[in-house]
Order: sequence, then C-alpha cells, then structure tokens
Amino acid sequence: MSASENETTVATEPQAAPAPAAAANTAKIASALLRYRVLAWTTGLWLLLLTGEMIAKYGFGAETPSWIAVVHGWVYFIYLIATADLAVKVRWPIGRTVGTLIAGTVPLLSFFVEHTNAKQVKNDFGV
Repeated sequence: MSASENETTVATEPQAAPAPAAAANTAKIASALLRYRVLAWTTGLWLLLLTGEMIAKYGFGAETPSWIAVVHGWVYFIYLIATADLAVKVRWPIGRTVGTLIAGTVPLLSFFVEHTNAKQVKNDFGV
C-alpha cells in the first residue's frame, strides 16, 4: 500500500466514540463551569449593590440596610468554593486560580474574568 492510499484509508476510518470516563469528566467540568458562571455574575451584581450602598452611606450620609454586605459576603464565600471546584477540575495554575478568586472583590472585574475563563474552558474542554 502506498503512502497516499494509507492516508486515504486513515482519513475514511470512523472516529471512535469518546471514552465513558472522558464524557463523565466533561459533564463534571460543564456543571462546574455553569456553577462558577452563575456565582461570578451573582457576586458581581451584589458587589455593585454593595458599592452603591457604601457610596450612599459614606458619601451622602444616607441610612442604608446593613444586610447587603452580609448577603454579598455569603455569596462571595460560595463563589470561592465554586471557583476552587472548577479550578481543580480544569487544573488551573495557582496564579490563575488566585486571580479568579480575587476578581470577586473588585467591582466589575468578576464579569470580565468570568467571560475570559468561560471562553478558555469551553475551548479547552469542548463544553
């Protein structure tokens, strides 16, 4: 068989189905990514609300509800867990993981970091 015939034979062979372990791993990554994305947006929105509350309270002397900071704190804590879960599943380096964790503390940053991370995970793992 010549080289060109071998290439034709290889090109026409059916692709093997993905292994069940790989499909299960992809499903776990997809669900971890969804949790991360929802919590990144939720954390970002609560942080914007908290920022507005702080501006109103300290900039204008307005009476503001104290529960906004508490809710943001708990949402951020759950965001940390979801981010760590995704980072372990996709094996992010420690620098990227810490940067993503800190993104929930800077107003608007979590939206940009979430977009970048989601795009990268989707490209790398096909989810």
